[in-house]
This record gives sequence, structure tokens and C-alpha cells, in this order.
Amino acid sequence: MQVMFQYEFERPAGSGRQLFRVLPTTIPGTQSVESANIRIDPDPVETRDFIDFFGTRVIELVMPAGITELEFVLEAEVHRAAHQIGLDISAPLGRMAVEIANQRSLNAASPHHFLAATPRIPHVPEIAAYARKATSDAATAREAVEKLGLALNRDIAFDAEATDVNTPPAEAFRLKRGVCQDFAQIMVAGLRSLNIPAAYVGGYLRTLPPPGQPRLVGADASHAWVRAWCGADAGWIDYDPTNACFALGDHIDIGFGRDYDDVAPVTGMMRLDGAQTGKHSVDIEEAPVQNQSATPSWTPLALDLGPKSRSRRTEDIVREPS
Repeated sequence: MQVMFQYEFERPAGSGRQLFRVLPTTIPGTQSVESANIRIDPDPVETRDFIDFFGTRVIELVMPAGITELEFVLEAEVHRAAHQIGLDISAPLGRMAVEIANQRSLNAASPHHFLAATPRIPHVPEIAAYARKATSDAATAREAVEKLGLALNRDIAFDAEATDVNTPPAEAFRLKRGVCQDFAQIMVAGLRSLNIPAAYVGGYLRTLPPPGQPRLVGADASHAWVRAWCGADAGWIDYDPTNACFALGDHIDIGFGRDYDDVAPVTGMMRLDGAQTGKHSVDIEEAPVQNQSATPSWTPLALDLGPKSRSRRTEDIVREPS
């Protein structure tokens, strides 16, 4: 897969510090990253990578003053195991409060982090009422997740022109239009109002061409979906309301958080005097399927972090709990 960010500045920019959350993550038994190579042009003054609280790998760049263009390219090989959703062993809706209270951990995957409203996903009474109606006959948490996702997919139209990255969920819900970010934020708000912990997930989606048609280069895109905690037995379940499906083999995870701000692809600051333009593209190409006898609980990842004019390699091991 290849991910590219390109920026052009009307006038030479001042120095800046940027954080990129674009690297696919490792999920034992589901997703592993075999290699990752990052090219930055022009040369950054300083680079480092680290893991944030929710386990997302972050690339930090300090850019020099005087640049008029910036290009960031990620090339990675990711193994994603396709799997079925399986039987519904999630908790009854009426037992969710007890199930949550019994969770004593406050680690990154604790459901306690994902019930409260956040600045980007506040409590919206209209969304809460909609969620109650859409899930009125749901018996379990997973059934409620699916019913709410299907309702949103039916009632909200995908429209890339209707909203932008800062559109509040209440506004997108009123418009009944939006993109994957809007679908995900509205669903997160609805699930939290039902006392189902819900996280915002950032990643990529492999798109499939119609039968007999060639695959389109660049047709894949950054994507967002929902991760819902459905009780101690079922744990976390991913659902994609934009496409009305559980997120299984075609979804590649970058990371998750309380809302978009925790997994935004690019954050930071740069001194500017004039306009700027930017382009973002994602291209995912499927490799032949290989059977693996076992999935390791950790994946050694050699990250090549350097610009076109410099090749620099840092050996790093990302360890995940088994």
C-alpha cells in the first residue's frame, strides 16, 4: 500500500512541527505490518516516532524554514486476516451497565474511556432519540450496533461536498448527508447514548472494482468507522456504517481513540504567510494470499524514516500484549 501527502505553499513557509498518524497498526491475530518505508522531501530538521496512549504509532517531523513544497510518502506491506463475524455472544443491552462496571482496567482498551462526550462528539439529544428508535427491538449490544449502523446507512446519504473535517455531528445529522467521518461520529454519539462504549477508528479501506473491471489506482481512501465494546465476552466489535457492514478483511487499522482528534492523520503547526494547497492519496494493492501457521503476539517492524535524498533506518520492535 502507498499513502501520499503533498503540500504546496504560496510563499516560503516558516518552520513547523507535524505529527502523522498514518502507519497501520499491529493487531494480534488480525493485522500485522511486515515492512514500512517513509520518504520525506525536503529533508526534515528532526524526526522521531513514538506510540501514543491508545497504541497508535506517530511520526513526528520538524520541518525547516523556507520550504515551498512538502511531500510525505508511506509504503507498507500489511497482512490482514479475513474473518467472519461469528455468533453473537455480546451482552444483553440491559446488562451493559453491570458489564462496564466490572471492568477494572484503565488501559487503552478499557471501555471506560469511550462513554463520555468529547468536544468533537458531544451528547446530541436528536441523535440519542434516533438511536433509541433504531435499536428499540435489539436484544443484545451487537444487535444494537448493527441496527443503528444499518439505519444510518439507510437514512444518511454519502456526499463528499456536504461537510468538512470540522462539521459537528449534530450538523451532519441535520443535513442527513456527509462522509465516513460524519457517519462514524454520529454512530459513536448514538451508541454512547445507549450506554455502549464506542471508539472512533481511523484507517484505510481496500475498494474492489466491479466484476470484470480493472482495479483503479488511487481508488482507495482514508476511512473511518466505529469500534463498539459489546460486553466482556464479545469485547470490541468494528462496524462500518458508511458501507453497512462489519469491518473485517478489507479494513486496515491505523488506530482508534475517543474521537477524530485522537487519530487525525496530520496535526501540528507551521508558520505560513499566504495560501496553501494539499493533496492526499491512498493506493492499496492486494498481494497473493499466503497461509500462516501462527500469528506472533508481536511484530518486529523496521521503519525506514528518511527523505528522498537521505536513507536512514531505525530498528524498532513494537510489542503488543499477547
